[in-house]
Amino acid sequence: MAVRLAGRRVDVSRADLLTATLVVNLELALAVAYFAVTNARLTSPLFTLYGLVWVNAALLVLARYSPPGGTASERRRAGVVAVGYLALLATFGGVVGPPTPTTPTGLGVALLPPGWGPALTYGGTVVAAVLMPAKVLGYAALAYLLYGTVVEASGAGVAGLLGIFSCVSCALPILATVVASTLGGGGALLAAAAGVGYGPSTLVFLVTVALLWWRPGFDAIAAWRS
Repeated sequence: MAVRLAGRRVDVSRADLLTATLVVNLELALAVAYFAVTNARLTSPLFTLYGLVWVNAALLVLARYSPPGGTASERRRAGVVAVGYLALLATFGGVVGPPTPTTPTGLGVALLPPGWGPALTYGGTVVAAVLMPAKVLGYAALAYLLYGTVVEASGAGVAGLLGIFSCVSCALPILATVVASTLGGGGALLAAAAGVGYGPSTLVFLVTVALLWWRPGFDAIAAWRS
């Protein structure tokens, strides 16, 4: 079965649908088991769903997205940009940051709902970290997609590189993802425990994934350059 999204062909086979069904069922079973064997509380089913959405979208990107080949210099340039982008997301998204009064001291594990937890935490005198699976995987997926975008833009020449910043479908979601996350390391743990603000951030994340993957309008930039 083939569908078109943002002008791009997407092939979905029966095997893909079967795999997706099995993964979702396995996740639901693991979620039930997680709540049964830990003291994690199901404060909000919707918040738990958000976490699983982040994880599944990220796994889909990491498993199915194939960035353009590009030359060695293009790949190196794209790698530097992607690493810098990942660092920005980690900082503004609350994965790492300065310690706050709510930051746990030393190493620990926060038993947040599935997807967001279990989260490895660290609180030091200079830096704090909250490694929630959803955010770690989600931000890695976004950086991977941006890597492919930069490689493709490099192949399109100067017009393509400028297109990353001039095309709304490329620039706006990148900026929105950073602006949407404003909590530090300890604050992110507190917000996650309460499920505050993760509905809008999940929407921004999914929109960013879609636009960086399919990049509507980006082909027109490359065509204009050629």
